[in-house]
Amino acid sequence: MTIDLSIIQAICFDVDGTLSDTDDLYVEKLVQSLRPWRFLFPKRDPTRLARRIIMEVEAPGNFLIGLTDRIGLDDEIHAVVDHLARRTHTHSRETKIVPGVREMLDELSRRYPLAVVSARDERTTRTFLEAFDLIPFFKCLATALTCEHTKPFPDPIIWAARQMGVPAQACLMVGDTTVDIRAGRKAGAQTAGVLCGFGERIELERNHADMILQTTSELSGVLRA
Repeated sequence: MTIDLSIIQAICFDVDGTLSDTDDLYVEKLVQSLRPWRFLFPKRDPTRLARRIIMEVEAPGNFLIGLTDRIGLDDEIHAVVDHLARRTHTHSRETKIVPGVREMLDELSRRYPLAVVSARDERTTRTFLEAFDLIPFFKCLATALTCEHTKPFPDPIIWAARQMGVPAQACLMVGDTTVDIRAGRKAGAQTAGVLCGFGERIELERNHADMILQTTSELSGVLRA
């Protein structure tokens, strides 16, 4: 894995597991569900199993996103997801931000144009960004229906690059899953995988991430160097 920092002119960020601490939130909820059976687990702690379950669910979930995109049902699927989110009354207090991300974005936005490239719908993406006052850091937001196809297709990265006035090859795509890495590579961008979300190092390496960071907030130090 090698990365050429000198050609980076703009940065695209995934949301879930990259800016938003989504996996820990899901793990906490699953742990609560497993607590009545905690006597079955080592040290009576189901956290390890809960995290493994969430990580295993990520792969088929990303497959389904790509499948609905290919067969032309992405608009309908995202409409259903949005409806369910409204019915369940998701609040900003239920979301978390990856530690150090706001400070990182503040620093990097002074040197690079930044974009969000997410497979989320626009409403939930904006809800998260507004909850932590992150909107001002970004030049544009590419969400699930911004382009004809979403990740793992390269379309939203190419669109974001145009909005930021740079070639896609000069972008760095930052995300926590193989979907982000594959989309970035298809767009001709360099890629950075982060381990604070759903992805695992071995999978990110297998999909040829140019750089792997323990957490997203480390990026500012790498680019500063």
